[in-house]
Amino acid sequence: MALSKEHGLALLLNHIIVFYVTLVPVFNGGVCTRILTLQRPSNGSSVSAVIVFGDSTVDTGNNDYINTLSKGNVPPYGQDFVNHTPTGRFSNGRLIPDLIASYFGVKELVPPYLDPSLSTEDLMTGVCFASAGSGYDPFTAEIPNVISMKKQLQYFKAYRKRLEMAIGKDRTRNIINEALFVISCGTNDFINNYYGLPFRRQSFTPQMYQQFILNHVKNFTQTLLNQGARRIAVVGLPPMGCLPVVINLNSGDPFEDRGCIEEFSSVAWNYNKMLQKELGKMEKSTQSLGVVINYIDIYNPLMQMIKAPTSFGFEDVNSGCCGTGIVKVSFSCNMNSYVCPDASKYVFWDLVHPTERAYSIVFDAVLPSIVAVVKGI
Repeated sequence: MALSKEHGLALLLNHIIVFYVTLVPVFNGGVCTRILTLQRPSNGSSVSAVIVFGDSTVDTGNNDYINTLSKGNVPPYGQDFVNHTPTGRFSNGRLIPDLIASYFGVKELVPPYLDPSLSTEDLMTGVCFASAGSGYDPFTAEIPNVISMKKQLQYFKAYRKRLEMAIGKDRTRNIINEALFVISCGTNDFINNYYGLPFRRQSFTPQMYQQFILNHVKNFTQTLLNQGARRIAVVGLPPMGCLPVVINLNSGDPFEDRGCIEEFSSVAWNYNKMLQKELGKMEKSTQSLGVVINYIDIYNPLMQMIKAPTSFGFEDVNSGCCGTGIVKVSFSCNMNSYVCPDASKYVFWDLVHPTERAYSIVFDAVLPSIVAVVKGI
């Protein structure tokens, strides 16, 4: 396998440092604007807050406040965001948590928890604890020195105490009970950790590692339940073999053969089936508490775009709009990178992360599952 080779490992480690990066939201000359609270939809779906955990797919800027090389506080990230400003979101625009918060009328953007300028109102309507480069496996976060999932839970507990001090225990409990919790994680565990480094492969088969990660998912989710969470959406893995970085490192000819690497996508597919089954068991065992835990399928929406791009108006599905790796001689997306003229024609913004338009299509596809969490279906 190419990823186990010395040159592949070196390239992947470079990818880890450069790609899984974030940036604190910067607006109006560096001052973080207050998040606008919108009128909630009249469809009977009430959400008090959107609270987010995970990796770069949902991170809105926490890494800018920690000691890590994984930072991306430069354009062209955010080129299609408000004021064309890089915000720490690993895309050209908004991420799915922002779309969720906007849809339910909570607020327009979900801010990073480590932003020291957050007001009580910001906290009350939800924050993001995610950290680009993190994973369920504790070792995954150590590679780029980012916020582990365990640490994210510690931050959440501190967040709850801050709310209790500001608005009281009863109001805090009600907010958490009625909040929508979003967890999006796992890709780094497989790509950067299991297949990128030799250590876990020495102790685990792929199937054993899948179960190892699932055990961490269950423990993480149970901790949230113990803290009062009642509505939880857990995002599965994408078709990992179709990520441009995986194609670059595993294709026999990355210049000409840009097809998905089936082995990686198969691992993701099987893991998602196992995840869906385990979440169903957890929900069934906690239904008496009013708990709803839904699996959120991003694999199929992304695969549909990749298999039938013209149906969605895409022209490129296997390289990044910004910095396309081996093909464009740059492994990163930064100020010196080539940037395509129209990001809306690309599924991927960089070597790993979708464009805002692709995220929007995925959001439309998974919205029924998210609404079902909120409505308790």
